[in-house]
Amino acid sequence: MSESKFCKESYVVKTSIVQPPDTNGHGTLFGGKLMAYIDDIAGIAAMRHSRKAVVTASTDSVDFLHPIYAGNAVCLEAFVTYTGRSSMEIFVKVISEDLLTGDRNICALSFLTMVALGEDGKPAPIPKIVPVTDEEMSLYESGKERAEHRKRRRKDSEKRAQSFGTELPWRE
Repeated sequence: MSESKFCKESYVVKTSIVQPPDTNGHGTLFGGKLMAYIDDIAGIAAMRHSRKAVVTASTDSVDFLHPIYAGNAVCLEAFVTYTGRSSMEIFVKVISEDLLTGDRNICALSFLTMVALGEDGKPAPIPKIVPVTDEEMSLYESGKERAEHRKRRRKDSEKRAQSFGTELPWRE
């Protein structure tokens, strides 16, 4: 596929308020809930770039840098930063805002890899990404290294999975 698209064409912003049912006993947003938000917005950015169905191939580590409290707004920003033949790296930034004081904090940063699927359900070619801003260029230039690291990590995971096997834990 010779087509190219700018990073900004995949840009997505989602904001919501953190309600008490989405918090733990400390009054902060469940980590798993935030991870679901991250996966959701990354999928939207990937579909916007590829105009195809996508699946999550990997999520790099998510470091929770600051708690997000009940009553805070949580804003996620995402865009495609790097592309392969059918895969896309998506950068997600999570910001919380105390709506009463206006204080804001970066709460998490994450990179995910999404794979575009054709109508046959198999990986399908996608447009190349074209970075423009300094932030986009920086993320793009370091994207190949992150992609290579993911490939090495996946091979290690596959090797470990084979050694663990699928036997039930209570079997001898």
